[in-house]
Amino acid sequence: MLRELVSLYGPSGREGAVADYIENKLKPYADVSRDSMGNVIAHIKGEGKKLMLAAHMDEIGIMVTYIEDKGFLRFVPVGGLSPMAVLYQKVKFKNGVIGVIACSEDIEPKDMKIKDMYIDIGADSKASAQKKVQIGDMAGFYSEFICQGDIVTTGKADDRIGCFMLLSLAEKIKNPSYDLYLVFTVQEEVGLRGATPSAFSVNPDIAIAVDVTDTGDTPSAPAMAVEMGKGIAIKIKDGRMVTSEEIVALLENTAKKENIPYQFEVMTAGTTDGSVIQTSREGVPTGVISVPCRYIHTPCETFSLKDVEGGISLLEKIINKG
Repeated sequence: MLRELVSLYGPSGREGAVADYIENKLKPYADVSRDSMGNVIAHIKGEGKKLMLAAHMDEIGIMVTYIEDKGFLRFVPVGGLSPMAVLYQKVKFKNGVIGVIACSEDIEPKDMKIKDMYIDIGADSKASAQKKVQIGDMAGFYSEFICQGDIVTTGKADDRIGCFMLLSLAEKIKNPSYDLYLVFTVQEEVGLRGATPSAFSVNPDIAIAVDVTDTGDTPSAPAMAVEMGKGIAIKIKDGRMVTSEEIVALLENTAKKENIPYQFEVMTAGTTDGSVIQTSREGVPTGVISVPCRYIHTPCETFSLKDVEGGISLLEKIINKG
């Protein structure tokens, strides 16, 4: 299922194929609907407080802005892109056309900017390029799915991992201690836009977002007490939110009780859907669990299945009675 999820086309605002896949997977377990933004909302009835779990369906990508006379495509990012991370990487459009991102060869790597880059789709003229791609078309990054032991390297892990975790969880819920809403949001990468209206409509009592986070375990990485393979990360703070103490305590105490490995996450920048869920309506006590992931926002995001499985188990223990 994870392999299938990361293979789907779904840049921000174009998540339809991912939403269709998720909706079909959820139908045996929940009442499923899709709102006007495209968020998929699955309701599993239970007693007690209303709990919203959220993961975003969209991926980073690019949008074509101009087609040159020789058929090369100029583009802008859809989501956060580093020039060094995308140079000579492949992108795939909805219609299956694949291109390579390249850059003017007279520019030093340290001076490289997205505006200096172009996409080569093998066209030899503007007319031939226009038969394949139009202005405004989006592409996601094309990558392999590589599994070596419990370590996976792939694109789109951010946040198809979270979607995978919630889908896996839906299969395990038998007797929920919460009135449960699994929400799969759109347009997180371009401003948390799907989580805002979905949180308003669900109106949860408490919420947990499920996403990925950086690690501090690679050479010369910024100091950060998160390592791949050492357990699911419980967020304390990021660039836009301080998580609710009661949710942190719920996550930590459950992890301790069930002997589930965990670590604490403190980020100085970046954020997740949790930040806008937390400030919805009158405010929602909100936490976040994160899968430690190396090389985020590249086609080679790398993570441990042990951490993913631990996160699923943690949520299951919180939700299921007994």
